[in-house]
This record gives sequence, structure tokens and C-alpha cells, in this order.
Amino acid sequence: MSSNNQLKSIVERIEKLEEEKAAIANDIKDIFSEAKGAGFDPKILKQVLGLRKKDAGKRAEEQALLSVYLDALGMLAGTPLGNAAVKTYSGTISSPATVAADESADEDEDF
Repeated sequence: MSSNNQLKSIVERIEKLEEEKAAIANDIKDIFSEAKGAGFDPKILKQVLGLRKKDAGKRAEEQALLSVYLDALGMLAGTPLGNAAVKTYSGTISSPATVAADESADEDEDF
């Protein structure tokens, strides 16, 4: 096969795949529209899809950190998730103020 023929074949295969990719993207868009029509939030569905791609351990770790950060900002106070986070992590995670104080003490010791 000559270089020109090989190049043409490669380009045509890429073009075909690009067309298929566009068709699939349109199919996915249609499904999201269907979901929205059924009362589901497409943004949340995309988040769910992203979470399903991650293994359970990674998902749990990210959720735990998110809960800690939101609680530290006072965004979970009084909510069931906030109450569960407080119960789960009481005494195991330092507050930002405690961490800052500990770091300052460590820095003072180095000098």
C-alpha cells in the first residue's frame, strides 16, 4: 500500500469514527432530554454517571472529604448529612483552627 493510500485510509477511518461519535453524542443528548421531560435533572444525572465510574472506595473518600469541608464551612449544620458527619468524625478530624494552631506550634519548634 502506498503512503498516499495509507494516509487516505487513515483519514477516512477517522472521519467515519467522528461521524459515529457525533451520532452517539446526539443519542446521549436525546436521552438527557427524555430524562429532563420525565422530571430528572440532567446535571445531577451527569454527576451520578461520573460517580458510577469511580470505585466505591474512591467515592466514599471523596464524599467523606466533601462532608468535612462543608461542615467546616457551616454548610451542613443541622442537616441529616451534617449530623451523620459529626457523629462519624467526632474527635477524628481536627477543625481548621486546630490544624492552623498545631502547624504554628510546629513551625515555632523548628527555629
